Amino acid sequence: MEHDVITLHRARLAHALEAIDALDELEVLRDALTSLRAAILAGEWDVADPAIREDADAETVELRRDVLSAEFDQMLAARTCERAQYYLRRLRAGVLAARTGAINDINLARWKEYDDILTDSLWIEPRRDNSGAHLAWYWGNFIPQIPYQMLRRYTRRGEWVLDAFAGSGTTLIECRRLGRNGVGIELNDDVARQARDRIACEPNAAGAVTEVYAGDSRVADLRTILHSHGVEAVQLAVLHPPYHDIIKFSAQEADLSNAPHTEAFLDMFGQVVSNITPLLQSERYLVLVIGDKYVKGEWIPLGFRCMEAIQQRGYLLKSIVVKNFDETRGKRAQKELWRYRALVGGFYVFKHEYVMVFQKRSDAKETHAYGSD
Repeated sequence: MEHDVITLHRARLAHALEAIDALDELEVLRDALTSLRAAILAGEWDVADPAIREDADAETVELRRDVLSAEFDQMLAARTCERAQYYLRRLRAGVLAARTGAINDINLARWKEYDDILTDSLWIEPRRDNSGAHLAWYWGNFIPQIPYQMLRRYTRRGEWVLDAFAGSGTTLIECRRLGRNGVGIELNDDVARQARDRIACEPNAAGAVTEVYAGDSRVADLRTILHSHGVEAVQLAVLHPPYHDIIKFSAQEADLSNAPHTEAFLDMFGQVVSNITPLLQSERYLVLVIGDKYVKGEWIPLGFRCMEAIQQRGYLLKSIVVKNFDETRGKRAQKELWRYRALVGGFYVFKHEYVMVFQKRSDAKETHAYGSD
């Protein structure tokens, strides 16, 4: 979503806020804030206008109009001078300097501007993002909003992402959009080829590396792949495996969707995690997107079994997000049939999947690399 932005001289705005902060009478302070707010929102301070920008070398700051307006409203609504000054100083600090963490580019001094980043554990997405190179051509790909959220929360621009089940390349398309480097592993040669073609259609203004390699993520030589790009480790791992045999993706024995039973699936999945773990930087994040399944009328908690497999390999569970989905290809034209089956069978129709977030412990096991479970 595009927002209306005001471009201001950083030092001039900070000086004006500092001068108002020095006022010790609430009504006087409110009058000064009201005047400053009106002038800024009227465009009188917006240096995007060449007529206003007198010093071309002056450092500027871009602020969202709606957020800045709300900040002034909060200051003006304060019942004490001290509380108004608290809000004012917070705004000034956000104008003067960024305060980011170690794992993303979010400026916590201006956290209100990041309303596109979700922090709740229930995600209701009414439709998938089909913009740009994103096309829902591949049966089983996840919506682009998932990697978008994960990349924004758990990576910085220029860092490296590994997608162990690359599929149609959704994660890597988002990498190009957000200026992250991405490596994807895809078992099916033809799918990998098509993914490369789709990814190449997405603009790459940041010059991000986005490569898809055909191979088996359980045993692929990931270290050599990373070394070919001059990289020792990745900062985020994304796993969106088959939900066991719900969809058969190929006839290959190495395909997790062909595992003969749940325990075999979990063993194969665990090998993928073990292969990735040595290449994920310590204390960085792994994201699992997974759903559950039914077998002969019994709910199989596949997501939680996979969760346990990851935890056993030295990861701390940070969050579980429940994300809705309204339709799958298999149920799209059979809503009434599935409702009838649910009523007869005493179960509920799946309308959700999980986005599980893990942090690699500093002492995570690294003895299982390259499929040696």
